[in-house]
Amino acid sequence: MDFNEASQYQSYIQPEWAPPSWLFGPVWSVLYTIIFITFGWVFYKIYKGKIPKIVALPFVINLISNAAFTPLQFGLQNNYLAFLDILIVWGSLIWIMKVIWPHYKWIAYAQIPYFLWVSFATFLQLNITLLNL
Repeated sequence: MDFNEASQYQSYIQPEWAPPSWLFGPVWSVLYTIIFITFGWVFYKIYKGKIPKIVALPFVINLISNAAFTPLQFGLQNNYLAFLDILIVWGSLIWIMKVIWPHYKWIAYAQIPYFLWVSFATFLQLNITLLNL
């Protein structure tokens, strides 16, 4: 989260349990490392023909919706669209864990920290959206 995003995040009415803005950078740094390694592994295995190409669909949806969150939340300043977007991130992550399980269980397990954070972030975004109507 850059300075402008952190400033905007702090300007929202938030629930008392909302984390400080400085926490997002370290958490996402760890999560993006997990995403880079695991998603990269999946795309490599799809390229090599070890996994059906259709397995890539939830991974692509997740990447696109994850990348869309910041522009929706901080660029358009639209909490409602950001909430809908994070629901797509969350849902596609569940889909990812289900479709990759038969092929590489370790990839599904590796998504647990990402899933936990996105679950928390989804609930946080819902609260921010409702508090800032």
